[in-house]
Amino acid sequence: MQLTINKAAIQDAISTAKKYLTNELRDHLSQAKISAQLCLLALLFAIFASCVILLFRLLLLWANHYTQIETLDFTGNIADWRALLPLFGALLIWIVAKLGSKRYKRMGIAYVLHRVKLHYGKIPLQSAAGQFFQALFALGTNFSVGREGPAIHLGAVSASVLAEKFNLPDNSVRIMCASGIAAGIAATFNAPLAAVIFVLEVIVREYKVHYFFPIMLSAICGAVSSQLVFGNVHEFDRIQVIHIPLDHYPILALGGIALGCAAAFFNYALLKVTATGQNWPLIYRLLLAGSITTLIGLILPQALGTGDLAISEAISEHPSLLLLIALLAAKIIATIAAIGLGIPGGLIGPLYGIGALIGAILALVSAILFPSIAPYVGLYTVIGMTAMMGVCLSAPLAALVALLEMTNDASIILPAMFVTIPAFLIAYQGFKTNSIFFKQLEIMGLGYKVAPVNLALQKKGVRALMDKRFVIVNNNDELLLEVLKRAEGRPVLVRNADGVIEMLSLEMQSYDDNITLSRHPMQGLSDTKTLDEVYNLLSPKRSGEVFIYQDTPDNVVGVVSWSNLQQEIRSGQV
Repeated sequence: MQLTINKAAIQDAISTAKKYLTNELRDHLSQAKISAQLCLLALLFAIFASCVILLFRLLLLWANHYTQIETLDFTGNIADWRALLPLFGALLIWIVAKLGSKRYKRMGIAYVLHRVKLHYGKIPLQSAAGQFFQALFALGTNFSVGREGPAIHLGAVSASVLAEKFNLPDNSVRIMCASGIAAGIAATFNAPLAAVIFVLEVIVREYKVHYFFPIMLSAICGAVSSQLVFGNVHEFDRIQVIHIPLDHYPILALGGIALGCAAAFFNYALLKVTATGQNWPLIYRLLLAGSITTLIGLILPQALGTGDLAISEAISEHPSLLLLIALLAAKIIATIAAIGLGIPGGLIGPLYGIGALIGAILALVSAILFPSIAPYVGLYTVIGMTAMMGVCLSAPLAALVALLEMTNDASIILPAMFVTIPAFLIAYQGFKTNSIFFKQLEIMGLGYKVAPVNLALQKKGVRALMDKRFVIVNNNDELLLEVLKRAEGRPVLVRNADGVIEMLSLEMQSYDDNITLSRHPMQGLSDTKTLDEVYNLLSPKRSGEVFIYQDTPDNVVGVVSWSNLQQEIRSGQV
């Protein structure tokens, strides 16, 4: 017997199977539920995001080797070429900004937060190159900025662009974006749990199980990637932390008050500079930031960089109180000048440096009155770092977990929590401080507020609610009534001569009790949209339906009605 292989039939079968699998995947991802498919996609995207961050770190490490950031020593020596690096870096940043499109010039954590809140985390790919090279130049030329800014932006872009390429539903694009951010932070600091908490506390600002597991898997991926390339390094494990007795806690409470005042002042000053320079030409802002950084570097080069040099000075064996005070002022000015005037980079690294200096100063001042405090300078340093990050970024839990992982010492937990509470209350209630990211968004004129009902509807894709039992027919008035009778309650859609989709229904005339056919045009939505887009289309009339299509409007796959949407809202499932 001869076996005949029909290649066309096989190809049709493969195509049908792929379409079925794609539809099944989209159905799963449209639900606001945890699924293996969601976790697997997050892991795949996290691998790509981690590779981008590792490439950034390796290039930065290479740049640091030539600029010798770790051993800065050019005090008062303007002839040393490294002293002029900030000015050179400002010019490079301006050149990159001019080469890029003005449409994609925004970057940083605040911008990512805006895109996550209002655009499902969809960040233009064109903004990635600017963020990558501008942040690389800023960090490589000794500006007082942190590494987490580019890590968050690049991680978000990597994951969200891949999610859009895969044509995933918008509700899952937001989860993929959050997962990419977690992978970026973990790959930068080797702190996976802190990455998870930061994303939930600062970016997503809510806890949902179907968010948590993809984000956690991505953070694990980022941390493992970092350990494979750089080793299992804890950045601040060199800080010697000694367990502090309980009778020292009243002094810690006073330290918390001082830290709260310092954080409130820093936030106010940074936002004031940001608002003042917002309308200045970019080149003026960058050159001013470069000039200020250069002058500070000539006097106190330890104030430059992400904050590592300041931390090293704070935990040195015999730190000078006057030097630490001068270094603190210089670090604050350098950070405000860089971030406030538009140098691309993060804020966490400099906050660690500022917090470490404040903690060390508090310990030394207290030791003058209470000599028994002297051995605990390392603990005060870590507490200062925790409080400054937690208060300035409105992320106390993320700050605590980050320092716990980066010091690899659990003895900081209780005293850090004890100090953060009064610091937070003083700043937020006493000085009316708010999250610096949201204030930056207000200054930039970018929105971030979403009504609760819209936020809830954004968590589900249209495929989760659409009615697939519809009937679609071409325009033929003689057959429409018969089709409607045989539909048995299923939605009947009519494609008219112009290709417009209309909804067919029976309508009773009140004046003669006659039943006539009624048709009204329908608007269409892609099957990647969420229920929020359906709500925005139908809420003005509070009635009607929309048809859902896949790939093109000609391929209708479902119908969502206002009544079904209202039932979903009332059920409390969104």
